[in-house]
Formats: sequence, structure tokens, C-alpha cells
Amino acid sequence: MTSTPALRIAVAQTTATADVRHNGRTVRRLMREAAAQETRLLQFPEGFLSGYAKEQVNDWDDVDWPAVRDELQQIAALAAQLGIWAVLGSAHPLTAPHRPHNSLYVISDSGTIVDRYDKRFCSHTEITSFYSPGFEPVVFEVDGFRFGAAICIEINFPDLFSQYHELGVDCVLLSAYPVDEVFEVKARAFASINTYWVAMALPSQTAHLMNSGVIGPDGRYVAQLDGGEGLVFADLDRSDFEMWFERARPWREAALEGEIYRRRKVDDPRSVDRTCF
Repeated sequence: MTSTPALRIAVAQTTATADVRHNGRTVRRLMREAAAQETRLLQFPEGFLSGYAKEQVNDWDDVDWPAVRDELQQIAALAAQLGIWAVLGSAHPLTAPHRPHNSLYVISDSGTIVDRYDKRFCSHTEITSFYSPGFEPVVFEVDGFRFGAAICIEINFPDLFSQYHELGVDCVLLSAYPVDEVFEVKARAFASINTYWVAMALPSQTAHLMNSGVIGPDGRYVAQLDGGEGLVFADLDRSDFEMWFERARPWREAALEGEIYRRRKVDDPRSVDRTCF
């Protein structure tokens, strides 16, 4: 296994509001808290900066878009000052009359928006009334770790998570506003099946269903918030999951390729006839 130092990430669980300025101040406060704990990357819930459609936003005309842009610029400047990456949920406005994207801004430790993930699989209400869809995966690297991004209802599309496995990610950043407890079961399953970490950033409004946390490549939590608001920290360390990265992942890839089975295929009539005793 290649020796790569552990990477500390933090995942936020806090109350989303319709007040963009309030949300921006919350983001910056948590960035400072995370940086004080030597965190390299901080992840926020779905739609946090602008407010999420159907919950905080009923009409995009109600959103103070200049404030969203200004807060985003302040957050990017602070990221550079603190030397921390931020993955921030927000609606991303498009040119009228197009609806916004439901997005995750990827802000580097140099204060630059290096990429943006736009939600590809939107709910029926989202796609018919609120958002324009995205179409591309996003992969970026921090200190030798590769990250992918996903948003909420995309948990119901296994191919998206398989795609990130094929793209060689170490951790999928899943920001959401979940509506049922089975969401957590799916996230844990995808982490284990695809042999990577899944970090879930959720608003405090959904803490009665589950809490923000980081799931390991074995499908178990390595860190999880215990209700309320705040940050949860996790050190991504491949040596903690050596069996999963060194054995499970390579074996599953070989199994999918299929040669280990094809060369053991038997020529036997009792194999061909599936009605015999």
C-alpha cells in the first residue's frame, strides 16, 4: 500500500435558514473551528448557503442572489486565509429564464472555486419546479486523496456510486436533506460495496432521522455527530482499512472483469442442464 499521510476532514450539521447572510456567517464560523482542528476539508449540507428548495425556498425570486455571490466570495477568501478546502451546498443561478442548479461548490485552500458539482438526478418536484439538472461527475484531489460528490436523492442510483469507484475516488462527499431513515442504510451499503469512505453532511432539521458523519470502507461509522449542531471530524487513513483497500477492492475488480471465472468454466452436461437432479 502506498504510504499517504492521513487526511482530516470535517462534516457540518447545522440549521439551514432562508437568511443567506446568516448562513454565510455560519459557514465562516465553522470554517474557523475546523481550521483550528487542523482540518483540510470541510463539507456542508445540500443547499445550505442559498437555502434548499421546498424547505427554505418556495420561489427563487425570494432569494437574495447578490448576497449569495458576496457570501461565496467571502467564504472563498477565508478558505485561502485559513488554508482549508470547503465543499458548500447552494443553488447556483443560471441565466434567466433557466432554473438554478442544485450544486456543491468545491473551494480550494487557495480561495478558488476549482469545480462545481451539479445534482444530476433530481426528484420529480425538483426537476419540474425548481432546478436544472447537471450531467457530469466531479472528482478532485486533496493531499493525495480523491473525492467525488453526490447530492441527496442520488443515493437511490447505485450506478452513480459505482461510477465514482471506477474513477478511483477514496471518499464520496454526500450532502443531503434526507426524508427517511433508509437513506443511511443505503449510504453505508455503498461505502462497503465500493470500498471508499462516504461523508454525509446533513442539516440539523433532519437529525431525528440520522446525524452527519463519516462512514468507513467497511460500512461502519468512523465518526458521527450525536445530535444537535456542530462539526464531526474524521481522519481518512488507508492503513486503518488495509484489508479493504489491498484485498477487497482488487478482488472485486478482478471479479467484475470476469477472467477468474471464465478460465474455470466447466464443460459438463450436468452444468448445462439446469433441470437435472
